[in-house]
Amino acid sequence: MKTYNVLIVEDEIPAQTNLRRIIEKHFDDLRIAGVQSSVVGTVEWLRDPANRPDIIFMDVQLSDGMCFDIFARTEVRGKVVITTAYDDYAIRAFRVNSVDYLLKPVVPEELQAAVERCRKALLSENPAPAPDAALLRSLLAGSGREYRKRFVVRLGDKITVVNTEQIAYFYAEDKYTYLVTADGRRLILDTSLDAVADQLDPRLFFRLSRNCTAAIASIAGISRHSSNRLKVSLEPRPDFEVFVSRSRTADFMNWLEDKQA
Repeated sequence: MKTYNVLIVEDEIPAQTNLRRIIEKHFDDLRIAGVQSSVVGTVEWLRDPANRPDIIFMDVQLSDGMCFDIFARTEVRGKVVITTAYDDYAIRAFRVNSVDYLLKPVVPEELQAAVERCRKALLSENPAPAPDAALLRSLLAGSGREYRKRFVVRLGDKITVVNTEQIAYFYAEDKYTYLVTADGRRLILDTSLDAVADQLDPRLFFRLSRNCTAAIASIAGISRHSSNRLKVSLEPRPDFEVFVSRSRTADFMNWLEDKQA
């Protein structure tokens, strides 16, 4: 029986664990050769000649950027299966770009179908071409996807509706996710920062670090700190320091320039 090497690229531990569990339980011919959670880590892993994945399960939004950056930085061999929460319209982008997909949360039946399509493609004498990162990015950008316009926050018997343009930033602390408004209110959300970040318009919000996502309007200043890191001043001022993750610095500067253009 032929064995296929699998690379999992997923930064959410529960999703990562679920996918690994399903693969190990239901697929004797799949061997998990690696697990990565970031763009940088995945690029380094793929550049190692010893690593030859046949199938890559890849989340769209990773801890330090988007999966498109992986395709742009290194050659991606093997059959790519995007794991995504995007709507049906955006999924067309994956289809036309020779990329398979799975909707989250991944379930065994859908994974079985995707793996079977991968097997057929890998055994074909004329396998599909490598994904085009620029094309995939542009197709998704024009997919008509709608982002969150408001958040409903419940605190006891009270319900507060906060429009997205009123939000300064989100941050995670002590297993909680907080929403901070431009007028200084701090509200607790019942979802993770990862889930929140995926629902925000990337033109207006940026994931500064693992623990903070901020709106462009909340950035009051930027300074270069020790070890060449960028320190960001936010308004309203948080009771913690905010640094841009080193792996996100280039994307952050590009994001700022795009907004100021």
